[in-house]
Parts: sequence; structure tokens; C-alpha cells
Amino acid sequence: MEAIIVAVVIAVLIIMVLSASIKIVPQAHATIVERFGRYQRTLNAGIAIIIPFVDRVKPRIDLREQVISFPPQPVITEDNLVVGIDSVIYFQVTDPKAVSYEVANFMMAIEQLTVTTLRNVIGSMDLEKTLTSRDSINAALRGVLDDATGRWGIRVNRVELKAIDPPQSVQQSMEKQMRAERDKRAAILTAEGEKQSAILMAEGARSAAILRAEGSARAAVLNAEGESEAILKVVEAIRNADPDSRVLAYQYIQSLPEIAAGESNKIWMLPTELSGPMAHLVEALRPSQLPPTQA
Repeated sequence: MEAIIVAVVIAVLIIMVLSASIKIVPQAHATIVERFGRYQRTLNAGIAIIIPFVDRVKPRIDLREQVISFPPQPVITEDNLVVGIDSVIYFQVTDPKAVSYEVANFMMAIEQLTVTTLRNVIGSMDLEKTLTSRDSINAALRGVLDDATGRWGIRVNRVELKAIDPPQSVQQSMEKQMRAERDKRAAILTAEGEKQSAILMAEGARSAAILRAEGSARAAVLNAEGESEAILKVVEAIRNADPDSRVLAYQYIQSLPEIAAGESNKIWMLPTELSGPMAHLVEALRPSQLPPTQA
């Protein structure tokens, strides 16, 4: 019975030793192993065997890309204005040994280094340049942070500024300026629209006047052509009829009332060619003299 108990105890001890000897490291993680307090090796993803009670395994280190978002930091610009800046850093642990032994708390170290670098970079810029130079600020921060954190076994992949908040008075001035710019653009667009409308209306009126003038000219030409054709037909008819001077004199007499209808017509001009035929016509139209009656 005692042998069985001893065997069970030994088996339990063996199981405990084996379980303490086997370490499983998840993917994208690493673990530092210390032997008697000194660095012994780095355990990567997979199964590893250690010596129980001799090797000590430190907490796992995440090798994936990590993101740190810092609260707004007050930074003074070159023109002595205080702006609040929110920043985000994307970094990745590349050397688990260095990040374990080169810096005590790499998260706090990155945060403090970011704040210091941000104040140095923004302090050399005025407010306007700060608001319009995010890319250059990001590049400067990334360069400084990557150089400083390289010896810690950390690679800074990207630095982004989430927000740059100028003082309230400056924000109000900027809003007024933006409102004035919008009003100016609206006024310019309205003026350009009115100008274009006036141009279109003027071009339309000119086109209409040209069309009316062309229509009037065409109508006058057609009227003149009609009158010319009518005169030619009348002349042709008269030529075909071969009228004598008495007929012409009669037609002239018929048209005299129309000639005299105007107020300015005070003198009538009688062609000499018609004086003879008109005399004959008057003589012909005079009542015939009857012979005297016999008493």
C-alpha cells in the first residue's frame, strides 16, 4: 500500500515537473528566459523546454504592430500660441531582448519621447505653418522616434496627428475669416452669373435685332421686286395695247386727284408732250354745238 502511495506521489511530481518544463508560446509573441537571473535565451512561437526551478520565464511580449493614442498635449508655437495636439503612434517590437533590458517601461518612454519631440518640432513653427504642415510634422516625429527607439528594440512605423486645436480666440478669428471667404466667393459667383446672364441677354437681343433687320430687308427687297414686276407688266400691257396720246392724257387726268391729295402739292407740272393731246381730249369731251334753230 505504501509503495502505491509513493508511486502516485512520484508520478504527480513528474507530471508537475514536466508541466513546468514545457512552455507554449503563441504566434506573434516571444518570451525571455532567465537562468539564475541572467538572460539565457528568447523563446519564439511554438513549444519550448526549460529547466524547472532554474529558468524563469518573463511575461510574453507582443510582436504585433501596436497603437498608442496620447491625450491632447499643450504645445507652444513659435508665435507664442498654445495649441492642443492629439497624436497616434504605430510601433512594433522587433527585439524582445532589447525591449526587456534597455528600457524599464517602453510605453511610458515612447509617450514622453513623443511629447518632447512634438514640442521641439512645433516650437519651431508658427500657427499657420503648424496647421498646414501635418505631413512634415509626422515625418519629423517618425524620424526622431524611430532613431531613439531603435536601441530599445522598437520600430516606429507611423506617426499621425489626429487633431490640432488652436486657442478659442484664434478659432473664432479663423471662423470669421472662413465666413468672409465664403461670402466673397458667393458674391463673385453671383456677379459672374449676372454678368453671364446679361451677356446672353445682350447676345439674344442682338440676334433678334439682326433677324428683324434681315427680315425687314428681305421684305423690302421682295416688295421692290414685286413693284418692279408689276410696273414691268403694266408697261408691257401698255406697249401691247399701243395707246394713243388721248388715252394717256385721260389717264393723267384720272391721276391728278391723287397728286393733289398731298398738302405740299401746290403746283402741278404738266408735261409738254401731253398739252396737245389734252387739248384734243378737252375738245372731244366738250358738248357738241347744235345748229341754230330756224325761226
